[in-house]
Amino acid sequence: MHLVDEQEAIPVRSAADLLAYFSAAGKPRDQWRVGTEHELIGVIRATGEAPPYDGPHGIGSLLAKFAATSGNAVGEGGHTIAIVRGDTQITIEPGGQFELAARPVADDRDLVADMDSYTSELAAHSRSLGVAWLSGGLRPFGTRADIPWMPKQRYDVMRAYMPTVGTRGLDMMLRTATVQANLDFADEADAAAKMRCLYSVTSMLTALFAASPIVDEKVTNYQSYRAWIWRDTDKARAGLVPFVFERDDIFTAYTEWALDVPMYFVYRAGYIPVPAGLTFRQYMRDGFQGTQATLSDWALHLSTLFPEGRLKKFIEVRGCDCGSLPMIQALSPLMRGLLYDTTARTAATALTAKLSFAERQRIADEVPQRGFATKAGAHTIGELSKELVKIAKDGLARIAPASVSLLDPVEQIATSGRTQADKISELWQRHAGDRAALIRALAHPGLG
Repeated sequence: MHLVDEQEAIPVRSAADLLAYFSAAGKPRDQWRVGTEHELIGVIRATGEAPPYDGPHGIGSLLAKFAATSGNAVGEGGHTIAIVRGDTQITIEPGGQFELAARPVADDRDLVADMDSYTSELAAHSRSLGVAWLSGGLRPFGTRADIPWMPKQRYDVMRAYMPTVGTRGLDMMLRTATVQANLDFADEADAAAKMRCLYSVTSMLTALFAASPIVDEKVTNYQSYRAWIWRDTDKARAGLVPFVFERDDIFTAYTEWALDVPMYFVYRAGYIPVPAGLTFRQYMRDGFQGTQATLSDWALHLSTLFPEGRLKKFIEVRGCDCGSLPMIQALSPLMRGLLYDTTARTAATALTAKLSFAERQRIADEVPQRGFATKAGAHTIGELSKELVKIAKDGLARIAPASVSLLDPVEQIATSGRTQADKISELWQRHAGDRAALIRALAHPGLG
């Protein structure tokens, strides 16, 4: 099974054929939901090392335990690489980060219930394997060279490609962990407004969720080293995109941009690398090794673009470190309050409306290190983040009041100015040299 939004093999020959992919995904407001994905960083409890795929502490064994409980195992090359349970997927990232793509929910409290069930199952399976799961956005133990690669074909292609376009792509693949939220849109105008809002506040989200200050077992002066890694992973497909602030025809603008981003591969019963620099526009015109572009190829290509806000059949919020379980659960209601309430969305967008794109780019470059202290016009990102959380809370109170309390952990960070990164640094210094104590201190409750 191929874990991409599957389409029939419908040929595409022009940009107009691709626009329908986005426009057909629109939903009426009463069908809007929010999905959450998060990646957890595992360690072998006895040593702090990264679990390999094979062996008694292996990620393969963990997937087998989940498959034995329920769901359909997805195989590739003789290895289980994912478990599908209805609208829920459990997958693995290149360095063994364990990802839950939870089912989209209309009520954020359902995500909490789903995560409680998932973490209980993960704890039981991991305990028998001697694996613990850490709270944070970057693997703190060892170096990149110490991390085993997971056996997925697409990662083999990306592993060869990444060093040709940036200096930190392999770090991104192997070491980082994120939490993402996925949101629906009604039509192009609604998608444009939501994307503009998201890009207006993405650096605030990075600062609020920062949780990756430890690199190579040393405390750094970074709040989100994960976000810093993304600054030089692949500038052609990551970061900020200016047309979000310039154009209302977001489906056309995003399509034009995506058409000219080089492809990684096509999928025909396996991943086939394409020549370096081949764009989807060229592939659509000329084909490749006898294959012709299809909507399935387009969906796959869109999944290999990594901007701060990604447009597919929904909008992905991509700027946040994974952190504590309450913070994972807070992102969904935070974004619901900001993007699904029109008043809140307008107010949030206005927070940075006077900034030029060059200023936004500077902020995005500085916030991984400076966090809340980053200057943004006449304010700091910390001051704007405090206002952002208030706006989101007000918006959520209007459309989903029962979920407001889920914002408490992110509100506490915004109000106090003390981030998860600050706490992680303090814990690291307190237990420096004692790896067992560090694992206990940094692990999620129940998953240590």
